[in-house]
Amino acid sequence: MEAEQKKAIIEKINSGIEIVRPYLKADGGDVELVDVTDDLSVKVRLKGACDGCPFSLMTLKAGIENAIRAKFPEMKELISV
Repeated sequence: MEAEQKKAIIEKINSGIEIVRPYLKADGGDVELVDVTDDLSVKVRLKGACDGCPFSLMTLKAGIENAIRAKFPEMKELISV
């Protein structure tokens, strides 16, 4: 994947993350984009109160993944690292 293409993809992903970020921060957490692989898997890291929270899997799937997929439907999968 070329640099310009990856930059555009990262912008789309970050716009999806910005949709859910206020909700995460309200509970003392956050999410960070770590990487986008060549096969379009998106790697994120939960931070703050979200890291290790018993509801983190639900937050990833129902919140973060849906928000990113709305902006970047080509995403293969969301991976928490």
